[in-house]
Amino acid sequence: MKPLLFFTACLLLSNTYAQKRDNLGTQRQNNTYITSFPFTLLTGGIILTKGSLDNYPDSLSFIMDTGCSGASLDSTTCAKLKIPLITSDMYLRGVGSVKKAIFTNIKTLKLPGIEVSNPEFHVIDYALLSEIYGIKIDGIIGYSFFKKYIVQINYDSSRIYVFPPKEFKYPKNGELLKPSLNTLIPIVDAELKNNKKVTDNYYFDMGAGLCLLLSNQFVADSAIFNKRQSRRKIVSTTVQGLTDKINMRLTTIKQMKIGHYTFRNIPTYAFDDISQVTHYPYLGGLIGNDLLRRFNVTLNYPGNEIFLAPNSHFFDPFDYSYTGLTLYFIDGQVKVSDVVKGSPADKIGILPEDVIMSVNNNLSNKIQIYSELLKKTGTKANIILMRDGQIMKKTLPIKSIL
Repeated sequence: MKPLLFFTACLLLSNTYAQKRDNLGTQRQNNTYITSFPFTLLTGGIILTKGSLDNYPDSLSFIMDTGCSGASLDSTTCAKLKIPLITSDMYLRGVGSVKKAIFTNIKTLKLPGIEVSNPEFHVIDYALLSEIYGIKIDGIIGYSFFKKYIVQINYDSSRIYVFPPKEFKYPKNGELLKPSLNTLIPIVDAELKNNKKVTDNYYFDMGAGLCLLLSNQFVADSAIFNKRQSRRKIVSTTVQGLTDKINMRLTTIKQMKIGHYTFRNIPTYAFDDISQVTHYPYLGGLIGNDLLRRFNVTLNYPGNEIFLAPNSHFFDPFDYSYTGLTLYFIDGQVKVSDVVKGSPADKIGILPEDVIMSVNNNLSNKIQIYSELLKKTGTKANIILMRDGQIMKKTLPIKSIL
């Protein structure tokens, strides 16, 4: 939930947003861009855009992800297009799993107005990603693309601007970060404050649909959660990993500072990082895009820079379940995958495997729409669901589960 402090600050800063957007417009005039194209914002701040491959005619859906050290294609997409696969002795590491890498011989990634040569696609089964977003995910675009250009992601206009890799003029208002790219994924400094201050390095992961992810090992060693954390509710939940669902704890941390920008009451996940995806003790964890989408972001990998400019979404509520429901799109239906114990959904008797037929008379069968309708805190949602062939009606209070 948004603290009242955020509403006050929003009123004080609201007149600056037009100026910041104007600065970004001036920036694009001073820096000639190669192309621009639209994107769609999914739950958790995930960025989805369209592209195609080589001479294959199909238009495909790609997630733009700074947390990907290359680029990837969905295995079912490869099978459908009959894309040849190449085995290797390399391994891919993701949240909750380590998988042997398989590559393709794709030579060109085509985005509107630009062709990216040698995108270095590896192959992963993204069926679970497609289920959680209710949209077919054909692949992920990461370091293989970002390393070649300066890329600006503008959440005010929902467009991506691609600039040539040369000297770049940033707007006056914002924060210039100097990330490490040694791992092919940007690493930045951030400060956490709960009962104490903890400064560490974190992955800058625009493909993670959450605010902050920490390993249980970091939590224990840093003592960022101590006896005082009992005053902040901790719930058990499941989150989508690379290829499977991962059990996690969800709570809030009092304060997080990135550059000179401070956020309060940040939803934070902690999990047993058996695959070492967070690389603790070298890193504290990762910062995801439900926090980073509050900035218009300029990714300048060639110049080893990231520029953050607060946008009109800076004071948006953080995106996490306000009902305790986790929804997936399976076999053409919106199904309940998980229900947090003690949550509003649990208290009214919603169960895993229930099929959501409508929310507030909306029969769209779209997870993205249902998720937005279930964020309106302080209200109640009328749910029509089906269980074992029986239609039921439920009234679901929407309020913070933390």
